[in-house]
Amino acid sequence: MPTGPSLSIGIAGAGLLGRLLAWQLSRAGHRVSVFDPAADEQPQFNGQQVQGQQVQGQQAAGFTAAGMLSPLAELDNSSIGVARLGWRSIPLWQAHAVALEQPDLVQVRGSCLVAHRSDLGAAQRVLARLSNGGLDLPQAQALTMADLAELEPAVHGVAHAWMLPGEGQINPVATLLALHAKAQQVQWHWGQRVTAVRPNELQLASGENARFDWAIDVRGVGAKPEWPVRGVRGEVAWLQAPNHGLIRPLRLLHPRHRVYVVPRTADIVLVGASEIESEDRSPVSLRSVVELLSAAHSVMPGLAESRVLRLDTNLRPALPDNEPLTEMAPGLLRINGLFRHGWLLAPAIVEDALTQLTEMIGDTEHV
Repeated sequence: MPTGPSLSIGIAGAGLLGRLLAWQLSRAGHRVSVFDPAADEQPQFNGQQVQGQQVQGQQAAGFTAAGMLSPLAELDNSSIGVARLGWRSIPLWQAHAVALEQPDLVQVRGSCLVAHRSDLGAAQRVLARLSNGGLDLPQAQALTMADLAELEPAVHGVAHAWMLPGEGQINPVATLLALHAKAQQVQWHWGQRVTAVRPNELQLASGENARFDWAIDVRGVGAKPEWPVRGVRGEVAWLQAPNHGLIRPLRLLHPRHRVYVVPRTADIVLVGASEIESEDRSPVSLRSVVELLSAAHSVMPGLAESRVLRLDTNLRPALPDNEPLTEMAPGLLRINGLFRHGWLLAPAIVEDALTQLTEMIGDTEHV
């Protein structure tokens, strides 16, 4: 983290990266200003009325995420580099939660993979991809049905199960609000859209150019067209299921669907996650609802009488290779492309970026 003389730092974007950077930089004694088009720091979910208009998936993508910290499971469709960053991020999140005085924001109990009898072939292909290419990471551990019943008594109707040790989850909404609340020295400029980011400068939609020692661009999809970033639609269902009994995140290995069920509280679970190559921000489709909730019910029959609290959509920021990218030049830091891995990757990516920033500031001071 950059230390020494206090710097003025302007951040474009108050999503996960923006809040994490603002909190850490302000703790180091820097003067931080954050600009975001949102009305305030609170989540704005689909269907919610804000200033007389209905929200349609326009909040920070971090609010919509289930918050799974699953570097092993994500090897199914991501690179080894993503897994390495994700594995580093879990203890970083635990340390951040303690610093935020809310250690319960993060739970690390492992996660479970399950499959129906007819889907064993598809499950084995996924497990082969999770072998992690020689990484020094834990391997999936096969569970008997008796093992599964002891670990997750609410799960029924599956024939195969595996444990992924060391994985965890975080509460995204509570964490985003905590990062804002603890960054008391930060100047938050809500309702202020940044249209361009240049070295030492943020250009605002009002026409004003705000000058800083460093400008940071973490706008996600909002960085278009300066970045070749696209939005990938994700959909999540929030269910009220009193005493649902699920203890850890659950993934169903299925030939067509990547479905997860995540316990948020003792009475609420989240079900996701569709991944659609579209920047459509409209409400959740019938097809998605039927597929996601039917799959969840097939592994947790007790969800039959749960109530749908909310169906939420948002756009994940992805670059052409679906990999995260950090770029740095004098007076300018850009981070984008965290795709579906935002909560998994953010702490490690921010730690690396702040290390680079410290080195660049030191080099500049010695010129």
